[in-house]
Formats: sequence, structure tokens, C-alpha cells
Amino acid sequence: MKNVTITLPEDLARWVRVRAAEEERSVSKWIAELLDGMRRQEDEYDVAMKQFLAIEPRKREWGDGRKPTREELHDRAGLR
Repeated sequence: MKNVTITLPEDLARWVRVRAAEEERSVSKWIAELLDGMRRQEDEYDVAMKQFLAIEPRKREWGDGRKPTREELHDRAGLR
């Protein structure tokens, strides 16, 4: 473990102490878990984005093998 010192406004420090106490954790452990959750969320987003960008775009063709016209692609009545 590495010690890190942070400076907080008094009202924020009070809020953090209360939140940590409500969850029966030390301030240090509460902040570490909060930051770890943020890191995991960011990592999951990065993985999902890489997977999405790796997908090859599908070519749109109608059943008879021809490509759709612009009008067919943007036909709102066809969606109803």
C-alpha cells in the first residue's frame, strides 16, 4: 500500500467521514474502494469500445442482392 495525502475543504472532509462511517469503513478504505470502482468502470468501457470498433460494418443489401436506394433506407413509413 502507498500512502497519499490529499487536502479537502472542511465540509467535504466532514461529508467523507460521515459516508465512510455509514458504511463502517475508514475514510482511506472508502476512498480506495470508490476509486477502484471508477477505474473498473473505465476499464470496462475501454474494453467495450474496443470490441465495438473491431466489428466490421455490415453491408446493406435487399433480398434480391441489390443495394437499397436512399429513399428505401430513409423510408419512415416502412418503420410503422
